[in-house]
Amino acid sequence: MNRLDVTEKIISTKVSKGIKWSDVADKVGLSKEWVTAGCLGQMTFDAKQAKVIGKIFGLTAEEIKWLQVVPYKGSLPTPVPTDPLIYRWYEIVSVYGSTIKELIHEEFGDGIMSAIDFSMDIVRQPDPKGDRVNVVLSGKFLPYKQY
Repeated sequence: MNRLDVTEKIISTKVSKGIKWSDVADKVGLSKEWVTAGCLGQMTFDAKQAKVIGKIFGLTAEEIKWLQVVPYKGSLPTPVPTDPLIYRWYEIVSVYGSTIKELIHEEFGDGIMSAIDFSMDIVRQPDPKGDRVNVVLSGKFLPYKQY
């Protein structure tokens, strides 16, 4: 058994029982974005959180332990994503990445946006021309230090 096996069991159970990620997040007490990432094998749950996830998805004691192991992050199977939705994110970074970088550097200076001290919010935004996906990414600015 490994973390991927646990992830696959979680996804299978989610589908078979019609579980919503937002409901799982409510029970865990964290954002739907972070809990979903954890359930998909990209984040580490603490013992209390893992136990809640285990109960929801019918996991064994061993599977619950796997939820507490620091994962190998990065879940895309290919360097260039082939899933259309994920590819659009790749396209956004390809087209606008240099613009985002330039504007962050102009506003903050030489540094990076953290993906560790980070939050994300994904919500549906009603629009008469078709609902929109509103994604807010918020990461702490980390300046490069001179030494």
